[in-house]
Amino acid sequence: MINVGILGSTGRVGSLLIDDLELDQEANLSACHVVNKLKKSVPEGTVVTNDIRTLIDSCDVVIDFSAPAATQSLLEEVVENGGKPLVIATTGFNKHQQNLLIEASKIVPVLYATNMSLGIAVLNKLVSLASKALRDFDCEIVEQHHRYKVDSPSGTALTLAEHAARARDLDLDTVRVSGRDGVIGARTKDEIGVMSLRGGDIVGKHTVGLYNDGEFIELHHTATSRNTFSKGAIKAAKWLINQEAGLYSINDCLGL
Repeated sequence: MINVGILGSTGRVGSLLIDDLELDQEANLSACHVVNKLKKSVPEGTVVTNDIRTLIDSCDVVIDFSAPAATQSLLEEVVENGGKPLVIATTGFNKHQQNLLIEASKIVPVLYATNMSLGIAVLNKLVSLASKALRDFDCEIVEQHHRYKVDSPSGTALTLAEHAARARDLDLDTVRVSGRDGVIGARTKDEIGVMSLRGGDIVGKHTVGLYNDGEFIELHHTATSRNTFSKGAIKAAKWLINQEAGLYSINDCLGL
């Protein structure tokens, strides 16, 4: 049985992880990191702590659905004192936190994905294929999320855009446009639009469109339940514990 520790256990997906692990036949919840108070019941014997080191020592693998500051603390502890395999689904990292992720992956296996959905992993591959094959088509990405999401564009949308740009040998930071207002002139040939909508309780919807004169193609993914993310993360954790130190993606887990 794989012992799983959760960072971000009081969040929306963290709460679902607790439920899904209770039903899993191969993994169980062994530890929860909690800043204030855990309002959800957990199995008897589960370690509930606000100490990162205790979390790490109480599990075989950590699943992280928290916030950048919490993930930074986790990564710093691993870099300084060693750790366990890490499945990280937190988004909105700054450059320093991205570098910490790379440093930690030199010590333990780290699977980082901006979206733990298996369908999104396949969508990333489809976007790469379509963007390369349809090089002269305009590429636009629209993402929709609930009103409480704090980062924009979503990490998933940026990952999709990165796949589209890389397929065309473009630097996303150079060609990305995430807002249009006023008389800004015609759309440039290489730009990739990444736009955000926020409202209601939308779990997550991403559309990648490739548009040309006379035809267009749109690729859609809609998450209807957050269990999509929690179950994907558990699947990733089961795979990751058998890997060597390194930085992995959900695509590696699925063999894509």
